[in-house]
Amino acid sequence: MSRLYGDPIEVWVRDGQPVQFVWRDRLYTVREIQDHWVVAREWWKTSDADPGERRFWRVGAAAGKEVGTYELRFDTASDGWLLLRAWD
Repeated sequence: MSRLYGDPIEVWVRDGQPVQFVWRDRLYTVREIQDHWVVAREWWKTSDADPGERRFWRVGAAAGKEVGTYELRFDTASDGWLLLRAWD
């Protein structure tokens, strides 16, 4: 079962992919990228330079001994990250 959150997170990226993130004051290390997809919509664009994309990653990550699956989203318009979903 999964839960929806939509919480802002801080993310460290290497080679264009998330490698660590902080959610609710806990540091998570990404162990695997399970899926990655991009959705582009014209109405998300805030300028001609903005591609209007939202980039999604489903990752396996761990905080200490706690391991889980998380869906992360990067919004090109706001240059911000969200943790959208977590699986039990």
